[in-house]
Amino acid sequence: MTDNSNDLPLPRTLKVGKTTVGLVGLDRALAKVLAPEELNLSTAAERVYAEIEAQNYIPPGAASSYRQALADEIGRLRGGQATGPGHLEVRILGPGCVSCNNLQRLVIETVAARGLVADVFQVHDLDEIGRFGVMQTPALVINGQVKSAGRLPSPAQIEGWLLAAVEG
Repeated sequence: MTDNSNDLPLPRTLKVGKTTVGLVGLDRALAKVLAPEELNLSTAAERVYAEIEAQNYIPPGAASSYRQALADEIGRLRGGQATGPGHLEVRILGPGCVSCNNLQRLVIETVAARGLVADVFQVHDLDEIGRFGVMQTPALVINGQVKSAGRLPSPAQIEGWLLAAVEG
């Protein structure tokens, strides 16, 4: 396995159950466990958990949920795929300008109109935007793939990309 830690944009948030939480040091902790092939998923998740637990508040009784969410995220990043068929993770990359907000509105309207389930995030951090290789915003990323950059795609294009991602 090659070292993916420089290729993949690493999250700073983690979906734990139905909640998305921001975790200090998550991106650095994940980068340490992505490349070593000898680390199995549970060992890698345990190492990341130990590192983020030292820097973040983990609610009592939620440790197993966090460990499972970390294992899922590490598996997704190692495989370079979304968390499963039919899962949509949409990222709107940009500084929060009018075009970025319009793109987010179009995505949410399309998801709602088609009855899809998606996690939609706005990414404002320039380092994270740069990890996607995007030089112009707004940009639309669906399940880790940049679909559009530097322009506002049409609602029909957005719908096509979302439906293609769901069908997997």
